[in-house]
Amino acid sequence: MLSSLNKAHNSIVALLSVNSRRTVPRTVSVFFAQKKAFFKMQFRFKSQFLCITLLCCLALLVGCDRQQSVSQAIPTTPLPTYRIGLLPEHNLFDQRKRYDPLLDYLSKQLGVTLQSVVLPHYGNIIDNFYQLNLDGAFFGSLTGAMAIKTLQVEPLARPQYRDGTSSYYGMIFVKKGSNIRTAKDMRGKRMVFVDRATTAGYLLPLAYFKETGIADYRSWFSETYFSGTHEDAIYDVLNGLADIGAAKNTVFYRLAKSDKRIVENLEILKTSPHVPANSLAMLKDLPESFKQGLREELLTMHQSNKGREILTGLEIECFIRTSVEDYQPVLDYASSIGLDLSNYQYSNR
Repeated sequence: MLSSLNKAHNSIVALLSVNSRRTVPRTVSVFFAQKKAFFKMQFRFKSQFLCITLLCCLALLVGCDRQQSVSQAIPTTPLPTYRIGLLPEHNLFDQRKRYDPLLDYLSKQLGVTLQSVVLPHYGNIIDNFYQLNLDGAFFGSLTGAMAIKTLQVEPLARPQYRDGTSSYYGMIFVKKGSNIRTAKDMRGKRMVFVDRATTAGYLLPLAYFKETGIADYRSWFSETYFSGTHEDAIYDVLNGLADIGAAKNTVFYRLAKSDKRIVENLEILKTSPHVPANSLAMLKDLPESFKQGLREELLTMHQSNKGREILTGLEIECFIRTSVEDYQPVLDYASSIGLDLSNYQYSNR
């Protein structure tokens, strides 16, 4: 820009000198001198501004790098993790699908991590509680009663269903048209239980057999076996793999909502007394503040939109407080058929 201005100035001076043979007017020289000074000043200003801008950018980059280095140098504290056991009412994938949203919700509310661990068998939750590093579990009525006696756990809460109940009962059922109505009709047939560590899937049949005079059910039936889940016991009878089955009513009617064959093709012969629904119980030696916070979140989650959404997925209305005393009907029921739960051998072999 300056060189162009100089060239223009010299050209005008030469032209005026040749044509008019007069000296260049002073006003022209002053004009170009002022322009030249202005452009020099503008150039210096732009150069200084560019330098300042570059220095600021460099300072920001250095600051960001230092901040990143500091944040990387200070490790984040991992959240406390608690492992929660789940019983195999349904298959493994269905159980995770049902309970993981609940555990995720509680984790966020409490600032912890709750991990689900689905057990392959009911008895495993007692046998492997410590080996699997479990901190708590959703126990069934029988496993809950055994856990209170043997694992030093404390029940916190259990579900209340939409009909207002917070318990379940066991059922003995057969296929319609099988002509099986009494224990005598069952002789020589195939019987499917769920697991020795279940009230509905094992204690109820034992009580029924005792009432009807069957001393040894193994010799009464042509075949007996354990399905491992309530769902499988129901479908084994429905599909003709067994003649008589036992399972809990909540699973029976939950499955019936999506499979009408269950209520259309199966009939119920016997039911058990009501026992507490599957309750969440945690080890007694866990921090009291955590247990109280967990119980409070369960008892109040139905008051929020997100909480109600989770509960709807579990098909329950809310959670209610649960105590050791709520398991007394299970203890009485076991005692009536001669079982001592403190040393009960529940292996399915």
